[in-house]
Amino acid sequence: MTATPITEHDEIKATKAQQDNRRSDMMTDEASLNGTATRGVRAQELLDSELLAEAFTTLEANYISAWRGTAIDDVAAREKLFLAINIVGKVRDHLASVVANGKLAQAELKELALAAERKRRFGIL
Repeated sequence: MTATPITEHDEIKATKAQQDNRRSDMMTDEASLNGTATRGVRAQELLDSELLAEAFTTLEANYISAWRGTAIDDVAAREKLFLAINIVGKVRDHLASVVANGKLAQAELKELALAAERKRRFGIL
């Protein structure tokens, strides 16, 4: 069995296909980055919300008060309240993480836009 020789035309087609795949991947990445950036903005709006901040503060205060008021032998209630207090903090931490990821996504999008502009300006597309 002999191998079919690869022509210059075949190489050009293969290179073009690779470029098309890269563009498609970039569009998918860009869409994903846009989604992450949008989520980050929305999470920041939640963290800036006075109502949500009040809810977190009230929940923590109520849980701590109930935790301190448990009977000495009510271990199960104290453990549940301890978990509830920690969950409020975890929700806050999760929102902060989404904000940080959104900021990173915005920076990446900005870098992609600058790179695309440089390529367009210098005719490297």
